[in-house]
Amino acid sequence: MGEGAIDAVYTKRDLARYREKTQRCLDALGQMLAENYFPPGPERMGLELELNLINDNVDPAMANQTVLEYIDDPAFQTELGQHNIEINVAPRPLAADEVLELERELRDGLNTANDAARAAGVGLVMIGILPTLRPEHFDQRWMSPKSRYALLNEQILAARREDFELDMEGVPLDGGQTERLHCATDSILPESGCTSVQLHLQIAPGDFAAHWNAAQALAGIQLGVAANSPFLLGQALWHETRIPLFEQATDIRLPELRNQGVRPRVWFGERWITSIFDLFEENVRYFSPLLPETQDEDPLAVLAAGGAPSLSELRLHNSTIWRWNRPIYDVADGVPHLRIENRVLPAGPTVIDVLANAAFFFGAMRGLAELDRPVWSQLSFGAAQENLYAGARLGMDSHLYWPGVGWARPDELVLRTLLPLAHQGLRSCGMSDAARERYLTVIEQRCATRRTGASWQRKTVQTLTDRGADRATALAGMLRGYIEHMHSNQPVHSWPPA
Repeated sequence: MGEGAIDAVYTKRDLARYREKTQRCLDALGQMLAENYFPPGPERMGLELELNLINDNVDPAMANQTVLEYIDDPAFQTELGQHNIEINVAPRPLAADEVLELERELRDGLNTANDAARAAGVGLVMIGILPTLRPEHFDQRWMSPKSRYALLNEQILAARREDFELDMEGVPLDGGQTERLHCATDSILPESGCTSVQLHLQIAPGDFAAHWNAAQALAGIQLGVAANSPFLLGQALWHETRIPLFEQATDIRLPELRNQGVRPRVWFGERWITSIFDLFEENVRYFSPLLPETQDEDPLAVLAAGGAPSLSELRLHNSTIWRWNRPIYDVADGVPHLRIENRVLPAGPTVIDVLANAAFFFGAMRGLAELDRPVWSQLSFGAAQENLYAGARLGMDSHLYWPGVGWARPDELVLRTLLPLAHQGLRSCGMSDAARERYLTVIEQRCATRRTGASWQRKTVQTLTDRGADRATALAGMLRGYIEHMHSNQPVHSWPPA
């Protein structure tokens, strides 16, 4: 969301200038794509992991500023809520044993951070939604003290002009009744309940469209086999409740605008693409600016002088549109590049599960992109979107549509069709056999056992409830068991029931 923290009041002149600069950035990007301005290079992967802070009662700990002082590592940053922090893993090639080294670095970094957090009196949890969150944790006073967050909150509220409505109907626990969450909130802070993994892959311009289309096609399957967010504010809701929560907690549209078909800022998209330019053009065409800040750089002049423009206005605008697969333009060491940022997955349950999810995504995306007949030529975009919501709602129990297969559960679809493609794709990326087998075997076993983080959480809460615990006690007990297993780094499919 831009560089640094600011306080601002925007004028009509600011808005007009920003629109003009955004269009010039778009023109510059089009010119760079047409003139093959992006130098070739090895594919590089990156990862961002959001974490929850908890106290000794496994309730949210509003202490990210203190914890970051103890951690004292620039790789860790604040997030929207004071109970959130994020670790950014340095990019590296998607080849050889690099992902094994990434796992070691991530575990070491998280262990060091957890020790530092413990010194501050709190702990860290990797989970899609912290199950002990309560309504009072979404009070605006718990927003991280960074004016950028406050400014974005003000701009979204000013555009919406009403409280946000959270309305979700859940999937019953075994033998239980359907539960529903329906409440209002006066800020975007409920979005802080969504703790995610963002996967980044650097892609050559000519390969971007095929990989983005493949990522879109995979989104529902990703959620079906990796859901880890079944509880929110005490209610058993979707297997991956992050999806509706993120959409509703930042929905700038009033009901009348939704009825008119105005596009949401948390967006799956509406069509297959032929170039990354399609996505940035849609962003400029369909979405009004939230943070109309401009820089002095003239991107076309920088191009004419042989430089790499920052395209700061286009990038800032892109950061306020939360596509599930977001296009990224960036410049590193003076060299421009393009990335796909996959935002579909929840955090956790363990580091090995996170890396297994990443390997499956990277491999299956590459495998689909290399098929002679693209899957998106046989799958409607609407069907891919329906898969997203079905996988999020029902997890392993969902039925997803896939060309040549028809309707199938995600575990069946992965084992029969997509896992071989993922192996092929990772070979094509140059990943070592040891790394490929380590992570894709986790996906295979998770599908064979049909146990995700979400299903383990739901089953454990049901078991504790059957033993006489009320919901709050069951959620806290489940979370304590979850944390113990999380620290073991044993994949979730091997976790014993409560």
